[in-house]
Amino acid sequence: MSNTLRFFGWPCVVGVLLALLIIQRYPHWVGLSDSSLLGTSAQSAPHSYANAVNGAAPAVANLYTTKAVDKPRNPSLEEQLLQRFYGDNPPHQQRIQSSLGSAVIMTPSGYLLTNNHVTANAEQIVVALKDGRETFARVIGSDPETDLAVLKIDLENLPAISLGQSDNIHIGDVTLAIGNPFGVGQTVTMGIISATGRNQLGLNTYEDFIQTDAAINRGNSGGALVDANGNLIGINTAIISESGGSQGIGFAIPIKLALEVMKSIIAHGEVIRGWLGVEVSSMPAEMAEAYKRAGYHGILVHSVYLDGPADQTGLRSGDLILSIDGEPAADGRSSMNQVARTRPGKRIDIRILRNGQPLTLQAAVGQRPTQVEVNP
Repeated sequence: MSNTLRFFGWPCVVGVLLALLIIQRYPHWVGLSDSSLLGTSAQSAPHSYANAVNGAAPAVANLYTTKAVDKPRNPSLEEQLLQRFYGDNPPHQQRIQSSLGSAVIMTPSGYLLTNNHVTANAEQIVVALKDGRETFARVIGSDPETDLAVLKIDLENLPAISLGQSDNIHIGDVTLAIGNPFGVGQTVTMGIISATGRNQLGLNTYEDFIQTDAAINRGNSGGALVDANGNLIGINTAIISESGGSQGIGFAIPIKLALEVMKSIIAHGEVIRGWLGVEVSSMPAEMAEAYKRAGYHGILVHSVYLDGPADQTGLRSGDLILSIDGEPAADGRSSMNQVARTRPGKRIDIRILRNGQPLTLQAAVGQRPTQVEVNP
């Protein structure tokens, strides 16, 4: 018996070892991929993002702006006495202030997106491309409420960036920030999407930021936030930092919103937004729970603007908005952004709850004015 085991056993052991060696060295012979032997870790991030950078970086430009600002004066004692007794006001002295930023080439015809705070009041804007070309840019229009501006340059063979879908991003996705930090030249940093839909930060009127931990510093403003394939998903805008430098909390305007602003500016010279003339807020937790038990969910009207569309239709402070134009009022940000995208003049239904009774009001959407007054 033992002789029989020795006779058949060793060939079996050798055969098994040989089979394992073949599977490890030549997995495709038995229909396996290399990654299947290594587990899911082999399907993680690529070793390099060079292809993404090579595709996106040529479409990101450096901006250099100049403007004249009043120079602080420290008058001498003699000048102070003359001014006190004779009312002489010496002429204002001015100095040239320079600043820097970034911009993204959106079309081959030369339209660029950047931040409004980069180009506001600039007397001269120089655009420096990655290929070494430089030219002056003119401002087509700006939108302080989203901190965006559209520029135009007149050069041939411009590399327009590839567009991504900011609605199709997820927390944890890899991001690359491309810009001109501190004026050192084009720089790429890497991070992930830390959050989406950030708002109520007090930065802009309309906020729907992508948050990233990719390093963003002074000079990155107006630059590109791209995905792992080099597609544009946002315009880098701001950071939260105690030191003034990157601390891993940066914000970008989603490309979906930025495109809407750009198209409106190119078509009309400004952003035309729908407006109801209300300020809304979330309900306190106890109130929200009580309404939820009663089967209602919505946003609370905090204040109403005098003679605005909501005021004219009878909406009051304290009303609970349940839906706007058929869309549930899930939160104030999304509902007000919905109104902003609505064409002025369109009539919409507003379902509300007042004193426990559901009502439907109809309002004509207005165009958002520059200055408004709130009903007391």
